[in-house]
Amino acid sequence: MARVSKKNQNLMQLIKRAHGLLENTDIEKHRQSQDHIGVLLGNTKEVSYREVDIEGMYAEWVSANRAHGKRQVILHCHGGGYSTGSSLYARTLTSKLATSTSMDVLSFDYRLAPEYPYPAALEDAMKAWNYLMLQGYGAGDIIVTGDSAGGNLALALVLRLKEEQRFLPRGLVLLSPWTDLTSSGKSFREKAELDPVLDEPYINRMILAYAPGRNVKQPLISPLFGDFTGFPSTYIQVGENEILLDDSTRLYKAMKQAGVSVRLDSFPGMWHVFQMSPFKTAYDAMDRIAAFIYGIYDCR
Repeated sequence: MARVSKKNQNLMQLIKRAHGLLENTDIEKHRQSQDHIGVLLGNTKEVSYREVDIEGMYAEWVSANRAHGKRQVILHCHGGGYSTGSSLYARTLTSKLATSTSMDVLSFDYRLAPEYPYPAALEDAMKAWNYLMLQGYGAGDIIVTGDSAGGNLALALVLRLKEEQRFLPRGLVLLSPWTDLTSSGKSFREKAELDPVLDEPYINRMILAYAPGRNVKQPLISPLFGDFTGFPSTYIQVGENEILLDDSTRLYKAMKQAGVSVRLDSFPGMWHVFQMSPFKTAYDAMDRIAAFIYGIYDCR
C-alpha cells in the first residue's frame, strides 16, 4: 500500500477541508473555506492578479511578475465538483501555472450548482473562450487547463467547440479530471480506503446538484463517453491514491484509440489534485506541465 509522510498527511487534511468533506455540509461555508485556502496557499509576490468582467462574469488574469510571453495564454477551469470553487480558490494552481510556464492565465467564476446546474458552467466556459477570441487570441494560442470538475469542463468545452465546428485550442492539460459521472471506474471502489480527499457521498451530492434528472452518460456531462477524434494534444496528471484514478486512465485509453497525442502521468502516493499543495512533488508536476506546453508549441 502506498504511504505518505506526516507532512503530506497534514497537507491532505488541509485540502480535505477545502473539498468540504467535514461534518458540516453548508455549501456556502465550503465556498468561503476554499476562498480562504486559495488566498493562503495561492497568493505570492511572484504573480499579479487583474480582475476583468466578462459579460457580468468575474474573471482574473494571473501573470508572472517578470518578462514573459503574452502571445500564448492559458484558460483555466477551476474544480470544486461544479458546486464550489472560484478564481480565488484556483490561485493554488493558477499562480503555479503562471510562474512555471511564464504564460498569462485566465481564470473565471462560472455559475455554480445547485443554484445553476448543467449547462450553466459550460455556457460560461464558452463565454470565457469567446472573450479570448475578442481579445485577439487565436485558438492555437490557447492552452485549456482544468482540475477535477474543471477538467470535466475543459473537456466539455472542447467537445462543444468541436460540435460547433470551431477551431480547437492548441492543447489540453487535465489534473485529476472528473470524466465519468456514472462512477463506473473500478478505482471508485478499489481506492475508497486510500483516497484522503474524495468519497462516494461527496461525489453523489455533486452529481445530484449538477445534473438533476439528466442522463449523466451524455458526453457534455461525462466527457469520457465523447468522441475525441481530432482533439488537441492532451496531458493528464493523476494521483494513484484517488477514487477518480480510472477517470484518467480510461480517458487516456479512449483518447489513444481516437488517435489523439495524449500523455498520462500517474503519481505514486498522491491524492486528488495534489498540485494545489506547496511541496516538491506539486512543483515538479508543474514543471512537467510547462515542458508539455513548450513541447507542443515547439512542434508547431
